[in-house]
Order: sequence, then structure tokens, then C-alpha cells
Amino acid sequence: MATNVKMVFDNQTNGILNGSHGSVRVGAEDGSLSAYEMVLGGLGACVNHTLQSILDKKKIEIHGLNYEIEGVKRDDVPATLETVEVNITISGVEESDQKKVQKSVDLATRYCSMYATLSEVASMTTNVHFK
Repeated sequence: MATNVKMVFDNQTNGILNGSHGSVRVGAEDGSLSAYEMVLGGLGACVNHTLQSILDKKKIEIHGLNYEIEGVKRDDVPATLETVEVNITISGVEESDQKKVQKSVDLATRYCSMYATLSEVASMTTNVHFK
């Protein structure tokens, strides 16, 4: 399945990214996202979608998910990602379900296509916190 986006730039660095479900400002201006912020945000969205699908199949209910993702780029050119750390805080999980949720996160990172893609260039770490 193909994914298609369109970008329009009003000058050298500021523009609009248009996708099938919305738009976002990109560039160096306030209110815009940088290229790596979009990559890390895409990773979070992919992991979350995959995790939610797994939790739904297992009929495990949670109240919320909070992702904090940090990427560190190499000093080399091109400056690809060296490390990516995904911190997931999950609320509303019964203590008896925490191991099942952790296993679901492990599966989500294995089956998320963006996680797999980034793991080809970066060392990936995922931490789960229950709240």
C-alpha cells in the first residue's frame, strides 16, 4: 500500500505538509515541526496504532497512553539517528494486566513498520511505565 504526501514551501525552509487526514506546518518557524520531530512523531503514531490493535485483540482496557520519544543524531554526515528512546506511560492498567500490556508493547515494537525501519540505523530502546 502506497502512502502519499504533498509539500509546498513558501521559501527555502518553511512549508506545509499535506496528508490524507490533515496538514502540518514544517520548518524553522514557531508552530512548525522539524523533519526529525515528524519522524519521531510518526514513530510514536505507528507504535501506538500497532499497540492499540494488539490490546483490542487481547481485550485489554487502558485509560491512556503518553509517549515521550527522544532521538540523538550522529555527528557524521549524513546525520542519521544514532539512538532512539521511546518512553511510554500507560494509565489505567490493572496490576494483574501489566505483564500482558508489557508483552503487547514488545509485540508492537516488533510489528511496527516505522520502528523496524528506524532500527536499521539506530539503537532502539523502549521503556514502559505504569501510572
